[in-house]
Amino acid sequence: MEMGASVAMMAAMMLPAAIPAVFRAANGRGGVRTVPVFVGSYLAVWALVSVVVYTLYRTHDAVAAAAVVIAAGVYELTPLKRYFRRRCREMVRSGIELGLYCAGSCIGLMLMLAAINAMSVTWMAVIAGIVFIQKLLPAKAALDVPLALAIIGIGILIVAAPSAVPGFMPDM
Repeated sequence: MEMGASVAMMAAMMLPAAIPAVFRAANGRGGVRTVPVFVGSYLAVWALVSVVVYTLYRTHDAVAAAAVVIAAGVYELTPLKRYFRRRCREMVRSGIELGLYCAGSCIGLMLMLAAINAMSVTWMAVIAGIVFIQKLLPAKAALDVPLALAIIGIGILIVAAPSAVPGFMPDM
C-alpha cells in the first residue's frame, strides 16, 4: 500500500460521515464560504491519522491482529469513546476540532481495519458505514453493546479460524 493511496482511502471513508457537520458549519456564522476551509482542515486531520496508520501498518500474525481487534471492541464500550462520539456530533468551531474528536471516536475502528487488512474494500465499507451511523445516532447501549461484542467476536474468530474472517491477511 502506498501512502498516497492510504490518505485517499481514509478521506473517502471519513468525508461522508462529516456531511452533517459540514451542513451545520455552512448554516453557522461564516456561511457557505467557510465550508472549503472546514472540509480541508477536517481532511488534514484524517490525512495525519492515515499517515500514522500507514506507518504502523504491517501484516500481523493472527494473535496480534486478534488482540488489536478485541481491544477495538472493548474501546467501543469505554466512556472515552462515548465522550469523543458525543463531541463529534456536536457543533464545533473548526474542521480540525471535528477531525480530532472524530478520530478519537473512530480510532479503535481504524486500528481494527489496519489489523485485519487495510486494503480490503469490504472492511473499509463496513467501517465507513459504522462510522457514518455512529455520527448520525446518539450512543445507545442497545446498538453499541452488540456492535462491541461483534467486534470482540471477530477478534476471537481471527484466532480460532483466521480463514473464516473475510479479507483477513495474516503474516505468513
